Amino acid sequence: MVFGNEACSSSYGLDASAAPLLPSVGGGDLRGRLSSQPKTFANVFIAIVGSGVLGLPYAFRRTGWAAGALLLLAVAALTFHCMMLIVRTRRRLDLDGSAKIASFGDLGLAVSGSLGRLAVDAMIVLSQAGFCVGYLIFISSSLTHLLPLSLPFLSSKALYVLAMLPFQLGLNSIRSLTLLAPLSIFADVVDLGAMGVVIAEDVSIMVSRPPPIHAFAGPSVLLYGAGVAVYAFEGIGMVLPLEAEAADKSKFGRTLGLSMAFIALLYGLFGVLGYAAFGDDTRDIITTNLGAGVLTLLIQLGLCINLFFTFPVMMNPVFEVAERWLCGKRYCWWLRWALVLAVSLAATLVPNFADFLSLVGSSVCVVLGFVLPAAFHLKVFSGELGWAEATADIAIVVVGMGLAISGTWSSLMSIFNSVQS
Repeated sequence: MVFGNEACSSSYGLDASAAPLLPSVGGGDLRGRLSSQPKTFANVFIAIVGSGVLGLPYAFRRTGWAAGALLLLAVAALTFHCMMLIVRTRRRLDLDGSAKIASFGDLGLAVSGSLGRLAVDAMIVLSQAGFCVGYLIFISSSLTHLLPLSLPFLSSKALYVLAMLPFQLGLNSIRSLTLLAPLSIFADVVDLGAMGVVIAEDVSIMVSRPPPIHAFAGPSVLLYGAGVAVYAFEGIGMVLPLEAEAADKSKFGRTLGLSMAFIALLYGLFGVLGYAAFGDDTRDIITTNLGAGVLTLLIQLGLCINLFFTFPVMMNPVFEVAERWLCGKRYCWWLRWALVLAVSLAATLVPNFADFLSLVGSSVCVVLGFVLPAAFHLKVFSGELGWAEATADIAIVVVGMGLAISGTWSSLMSIFNSVQS
């Protein structure tokens, strides 16, 4: 079975815009030198770290700093484990020589046929669209904090979302997004800059006037914290392209593990310090807690600009799947406009950034990042796994589905309560 152009759909948009240090674009088409271990480490960092980190301090406020840190470490370890599951599954199928597997969607097709591809496609569409809704919520909330506007029938956040709509319709009508790829580097520089400014501000406030904080808030909010953590670590779709481009594939697992451990420590430090600095006043977007100043203003505007231009890049996998499903892979401007409009309208209905992170993380990211990798691994290695490995795969699938259902319900209740209040 050989795949043609479909290999790029379900690839999670992992071209130069997602991992700009890769020497080539696409699944395994080697056009330059393979990635060294430091480059692989950097690409994992670039592919995972994003705006979701800015919602971690608020999640720690909800769960408590110790509970939040433990959840982060647990999610990081499970994410790494499931990433390695799909790497091992792809390597096994490559030995059989039955399929060319360049993406997560290809893996689903090779393991479970059209149903497997459909499952991956559906989760990617929902997750990518969810990320884009989160971008619009972040931008509109940040701009409302800087310059609130209002109309009798529209909130300030909704006004900003609708003001962006015509520009996003134009950007998302572009067939090729190659020119937007360099913004990935800008995005990560701004994200790191924002994290640095927030950490410096946190330390300054903690030294001068530390607020009271709690370590554990009770079991009722653990699902909420888990959802935010899963969202922050979501990046399962980039693993197969990065592993294919690694120069020393035998050391890929170690490099991936070191990168995930570094990100987990960075996330934990950021979340704990952010909550410790502002206590119960910690907001859903931590940058809105920062005081007035030129640097703070530049960081907030920089984050808004980079997410504005990242929006069409992240929507591109949604367009690829939707156009393959409905238009026979043909470019369809009205379908793209309808999807952008639907995402924009969804953003006007969600009042809290971190609540939405928890919803996306608890629902589609759990299925995409945990359930599907374990299910594919279990099916491919079913006759070779020992009882411990088989039990672990089954446990991940069962517990993952339980978390997806209960976590989604918990997050929806938080959103509804925010709307009512």
